[in-house]
Amino acid sequence: MKEALQPPAPAIVQNETKRVQELFDKNVVPSYSRFDLVLERGEGSYVWDVDGKRYLDLAGGIAVCSLGHAHPEITKALTEQSKKLIHVSNLYYTKPQGQLAERIVEHIAPGRVFFCNSGAEANEGLFKFARKFGYAAGRYEIITTTDSFHGRTLAGIAATGQEKVKKGFAPEVTGFGQVPFNDLEAMRRAITKTTAAILIEPVQGESGVTIAKPEYLIGLRRLCDEHNLLLLFDEVQAGHFRTGKFQSWLRVLENEKVGLLPDAVSMAKSLGGGFPIGAFWIRERFANVLGPGTHASTFGGTPLACAVALKIFDVIEKEDLADNARQTGEFILGGLQELQQRFPNVIKGVRGFGFMIGIEFQAQFKAVDVVKELHKRHLLSVPAGTSVIRLLPALNLSRGEAQDGLRIIESLVADLAKKQ
Repeated sequence: MKEALQPPAPAIVQNETKRVQELFDKNVVPSYSRFDLVLERGEGSYVWDVDGKRYLDLAGGIAVCSLGHAHPEITKALTEQSKKLIHVSNLYYTKPQGQLAERIVEHIAPGRVFFCNSGAEANEGLFKFARKFGYAAGRYEIITTTDSFHGRTLAGIAATGQEKVKKGFAPEVTGFGQVPFNDLEAMRRAITKTTAAILIEPVQGESGVTIAKPEYLIGLRRLCDEHNLLLLFDEVQAGHFRTGKFQSWLRVLENEKVGLLPDAVSMAKSLGGGFPIGAFWIRERFANVLGPGTHASTFGGTPLACAVALKIFDVIEKEDLADNARQTGEFILGGLQELQQRFPNVIKGVRGFGFMIGIEFQAQFKAVDVVKELHKRHLLSVPAGTSVIRLLPALNLSRGEAQDGLRIIESLVADLAKKQ
């Protein structure tokens, strides 16, 4: 008797995966190097592909999904607000925008908030703020750092300190220059009579989770005060409680007896938990630099976006998720550091704060290849640079889920070690 044939479900699923990929190949601009996964749904810290395979998501939409996937409070906020107002433009006042601005100000310091739709837009706002600030004195230059990332608009590319991002888009927008990160003297030497501001990421994410030294941030503030420059922080990826504090510079300086305050801060990603929203905060003394008619965004700060962001604030504070990011992040970091000690021929180093962790592999292991291997073991992570992968999970990641992630990473590292 012949053995019964297996049902053709896998082929059907494989065809569905292929159909989706063909839709992209035919209709979507090929500006992304996408992984082969076709994701269909998510819940909490897990996502499923069209094949029904479940993955532990430690990528978080690149630090976006602050409450994970399909969080019921976000769904509720979207539903309730959509029954009232979705969009009316910034020609009018709406309560959610005012409330969200107040919430951000309460977490930083007296100042004002402008709303937009993304981190790149938030940084564009910082660029315009700096130029408007220095305009009367003929100052327009913004100094940034090597290995930084500030978005993919033309000005964002000019501000970014990575040549691979700049390639093919010359001539660059003028008024930007880069110096080495964490090098205060290099920054001091770069200041000229046309310099208006200094912009840095307190934790550089895209290039491999590199953390500013406390003395560097303190020195930058003094330097800006000495030369009447603006100190700008890009907190798009590292902000919104991801490091265990509202913004990453607060985590970097938490053991220092200094009340450092930047002059403006850009934010996005986790602020909306997956719903597009960006913002920048400007301290009170500069509140009127961008007056009426100087900056705008049609979709910035819609009632719908602000209602979602307000709900995310509520959940983070009610469930003390900043502390969870700190405590569970330290648990993950400790486990990875132990793994690095056991397998130094595979892992070169581990670093980070809270739920922003970088694992640097030895040079022979490429970050993209490591991420693909983790996909085979049903875990999502994010490459950074050539040899670093990032873990950027939801702020409500549980200890058990963190343990599962560590076990998966350990299994891969152990297998890589055997091949050495």
